[in-house]
Amino acid sequence: MAEDQQKLQSLSDAYQKLQQDLQTSVSARQKLESQQQENKGVQKEFSLLPPESNIYKLVGPVLLKQERSEAVMAVEGRLEFIEKEIRRIEKQIQDMQSESENKKMEVYQLQTQMRPVEQ
Repeated sequence: MAEDQQKLQSLSDAYQKLQQDLQTSVSARQKLESQQQENKGVQKEFSLLPPESNIYKLVGPVLLKQERSEAVMAVEGRLEFIEKEIRRIEKQIQDMQSESENKKMEVYQLQTQMRPVEQ
């Protein structure tokens, strides 16, 4: 009985850890989605600018002039990276959800086994 109790505690702890990790991953995905929207906004602004417009990049407290092609490529590169990261985190979230569901079922089954038999 004490062994079952220990196993139940261990499973419960693992389940709680998975839930915390899942929440961390969901937060990371939300942050990436926010960055993605911001970069898509910048990309849209670039498409609206006349070709001769000056583009500046904020580096610390200083605005530095940047070539248009360089700025466009940098935004496209960031968007590509963000999209890959979102896909990676989505897979991670799915895996954690599946593992979490399995742990939940293990906890439930062990709790069911530990219940005294009623007559």
